[in-house]
Amino acid sequence: MSPARLAAASLLAFFGALILVPPAPVDALRENLFDAYQRLFPRERQSAPATIVEIDERTLAERGQWPWPRTQIADLVTRIAAAKPAAIGIDMLLSEPDRFSPRALAALMPELPESASRQLRALPSNDSRLAAALRGRNVVMSIAGLEAPDPRRLAPPAAAPVRWIAGEQPELRRFPGWLGSLDELDRAAAGRGLISSDATGRIVRRVPLIADVAGTVTPALTLEMWRVATGTPAFSVREQRGGLLEVAVGDLRIPAQRNGSIWLRYSRHDPARFVSAADVLGGKVSAELFRSKLVLVGVTGLGLLDFQATPLGERVPGVEIHAQLIEQVFDNDFLVRPAWAPWLEAGLLIAAVLLLMWIVPARRVPVSTAALIGVLAVLLAAGFGAFLGRGILLDIAWPVLGVLFAFSVLLAATLAEADGQRRVLREAAARSAGELAAAYRIQMGLLPDLAALTRTLPSIQIAALLEPARTVGGDFFDCLQLDRSRVFFVVGDVSGKGMPAAVFMALCKATIKAAAARGGDLGAAMTRASAEISRENPEQLFVTAFAGILDVRTGMLECCNAGHEPPYVLTAAAALERLPNAGGPPLCTLDEFEYVTAYRELGPGDSLLVLSDGVTEAMNERLALYGSHQLELALKFARRGSTPAEILGAVRDDVRRFVGNALASDDLTLLVLRWTGPSGSGPESPEDDSADVDLDAPVAGLLDPVGGRH
Repeated sequence: MSPARLAAASLLAFFGALILVPPAPVDALRENLFDAYQRLFPRERQSAPATIVEIDERTLAERGQWPWPRTQIADLVTRIAAAKPAAIGIDMLLSEPDRFSPRALAALMPELPESASRQLRALPSNDSRLAAALRGRNVVMSIAGLEAPDPRRLAPPAAAPVRWIAGEQPELRRFPGWLGSLDELDRAAAGRGLISSDATGRIVRRVPLIADVAGTVTPALTLEMWRVATGTPAFSVREQRGGLLEVAVGDLRIPAQRNGSIWLRYSRHDPARFVSAADVLGGKVSAELFRSKLVLVGVTGLGLLDFQATPLGERVPGVEIHAQLIEQVFDNDFLVRPAWAPWLEAGLLIAAVLLLMWIVPARRVPVSTAALIGVLAVLLAAGFGAFLGRGILLDIAWPVLGVLFAFSVLLAATLAEADGQRRVLREAAARSAGELAAAYRIQMGLLPDLAALTRTLPSIQIAALLEPARTVGGDFFDCLQLDRSRVFFVVGDVSGKGMPAAVFMALCKATIKAAAARGGDLGAAMTRASAEISRENPEQLFVTAFAGILDVRTGMLECCNAGHEPPYVLTAAAALERLPNAGGPPLCTLDEFEYVTAYRELGPGDSLLVLSDGVTEAMNERLALYGSHQLELALKFARRGSTPAEILGAVRDDVRRFVGNALASDDLTLLVLRWTGPSGSGPESPEDDSADVDLDAPVAGLLDPVGGRH
C-alpha cells in the first residue's frame, strides 16, 4: 500500500472511532449540525392545540408584582376552566405557603386589634382557596427534577402508573431529588408533570418525556396533560427497533430515545401562541381560545429569568417550549436518533474514503476534485434527506471532515509541485518576517520624545512602556505640549492585533493628536476625532482611548475616557484612587456621540497611571487573569515618593512574574505622569529615572524622563 493510501486508511480508522465512541467535542459539533438542520428547515406550525396564558409585564403592571396572592392565581385558573379546556398545565412551582394568606398577614401585623386578628386567623388560607380552584378541573402541577435529594421531599412524587410492555425497563434520565408545589395544591391537582430539560451548551434540544424522579417514573408536564385530557389511567412504554422507546397515551404514540428523552422539533417563536393573563382576568378573551385545548400558564414578565435558547437561535420563554412539544406531538412531527445511526455514519465514511483512495492517486486533479464534490453532495443529501423525510438525525459532519482530510492527504502525496510550493511559502514567510520587523521599527519610532517634553516642562515627570503582543500591535500612547503650561497625553487600544491593528493605530494616533492640537474642550476634541476616524474605517474597527490635558501651573487635569480602562491616581501620601469612568463608549462605535470632559485636581507629587487592558487581562499559564485587584496591590506596595519610572517598573515586573512563561495575550501599555508642583519641586525633587528601572529587558517603547527610548 502506498504511503498516501496508508495515511488515508489511518485517518479512516481515526474518524470512524470518533463517530462510534464520540468525545465531548464530537458531540458538540454533532449537536450544532442538528441545530443547523432545524435553522434551515424549521417546523411549520400546522395546528394550535396549545394556548399559553402568560403572566407578562403588562399583567404585572396591572395586577401587581410577582409573586401574586394565590387567590389571584385561583381566579385566573377559574376563568380559564370556565372555557372548558381539555387540561390546564401550571408551569410554575408553588412550593412555599402564600405570604399573603390571612393568617400570615395577622402574624405580620401584631398591632391589629385582637378581634380583627382573630377574624383573619379564622379565614381559610389562600393556598386552600387555590386548591379549591384546582380541584376537579383537569389541572396538572409542575415538578422540577434535582441533581441531589431535597431533605424536605425524601418520598418519591405521586405519578400516574406506567406499564412496561415487552422488555426490561431501560436506564432513564435520573433525578435523585425533586421539587414540587405544596402538598395541599399537589393533592388537589389531577396530575403532576416534569418541567426539567436536558440543556447542553445552554440550548434546549431535548426534554425528558419520562424520567426516573427519586425512583418513580414521572412523565413530562405536556405528556401528563395529554393523559389528563384524554382520561387515560396510565401510560404504556414498549421498545422499538433502533433502540428507541414508544410511549403511548391512549391512541397517541410518541417515539423517544432510549433514556426517555425526546428531541424537540422547533418552529419559530409565534406571539399567536400567547394570551396575556391581564386579558383573561379582565374578561377580554374569547372562550374559543381555550375550549378543548391544552392551556399552559406561565410567567414571562420577569426579564430573562425563565428564557431558554433554542436551536433556531431564539430565546423564548420556557413555557413556550412545552407548547412546542404539544404541537409536534399533535402534528406527529418527531425527531429521533436511532442506535444504528452511528454505524450508518461510519459506513458512509468508509465507502466514501475507499472511493477516493481508488480515484485520487490515479486521476488528474480536476477529476479527483469532481469525485470529492460528488461524495460530499451524497453525504449532504443523506443527512438532509433523512431529516426532512423521516425525522432521523444523521451526523454527516464527521464523515464530511473525514472525507476532506483523506482527500487532502491523498492529493498532497500525488502532487509533484509540493516541494516547489513549500519553497515559495518559505520565501513568502521570510519576506513577511522582514516586513514585520520593519513595521516594528517604524512603530517604535513613532513614540514621542519624552526627554524634550520634560526639559521644557520641569514640573512633570513621565515614563511610558509599550509591549506589543505580536511583532506589531494596536496599542499606542502619545504626548504633546499644547502651550507653555499645558501638556496633552493619550493612551489608546485598537480592536484586534497584528498588522491591521498597527495600521489603524497610526491613523487613530495622528487623528486624536491633531484634534487635541486644535484646542477647545477635550470632550469635543474626542468627538471630532471619532467622527474623522469613522470616515476612514471600512473594516468597522474601534479604539478605546484615555486622553488628558494637565495644566502644570495648577495641577488641574482635564480628561476624557472613551471606553478605556479607568486610570489610577497615586497620591504623594501613597493613597490609591481610581478615576471615574467618565466620557463615553469607544471611538467609532456610536455615530455622533458627544464625549464629555471630566476634571481632577492633582496635588504636588501625585502620579497618574494610565494603562491598557493588556495589563489587567494579562493571562498566566493557568488561564487566570492578572486583574485590577493584583494591579492595585502592586501600586499600594510601591514606595512612597516613587518616581514614574519606578512605578512603571514595579507594575511591569509584577505582571511578568504573574504571567510567567505564558505567551502574551494582548498588547501591554503603561504611562505614568507625575506632577511635582507649580515650580517643578514637589515632595521630592525630580531625578533621572533611567537609573531606577531595569531597562535591559526586551521591552519595546519604554521611555523615561531623560528621554531614552529602549
